Amino acid sequence: MSKYPVNPILLRMKETEKGSIYQSIVALGMRARQINDQIKSEYNLRAHDYIGNIEESDEARQELAEISKDFDDIPKPTFIAMKELFENKLHFEIPNYPANNSSENSEE
Repeated sequence: MSKYPVNPILLRMKETEKGSIYQSIVALGMRARQINDQIKSEYNLRAHDYIGNIEESDEARQELAEISKDFDDIPKPTFIAMKELFENKLHFEIPNYPANNSSENSEE
């Protein structure tokens, strides 16, 4: 966690740039899920050869443990997404939907 400390003042500054902190949080959550999916697929790709042989060989078990240690060193997806936001690498748009008027719906 010490790699990407969260500074509330910087977070408030980003809030004023993007409009609403809630919109920024939703965008961060969506980006963190994308990053997590990428990390998960990379882990599954690297560990695929060793998963079936865990019971049979100690070498496969050790290799799988090394792969897991490599992925433990990766920062949390939320911190990666926050870093992208602070470095202006994360761009998002909130679509503006037209307001729903009840008078328009009653005429149909």
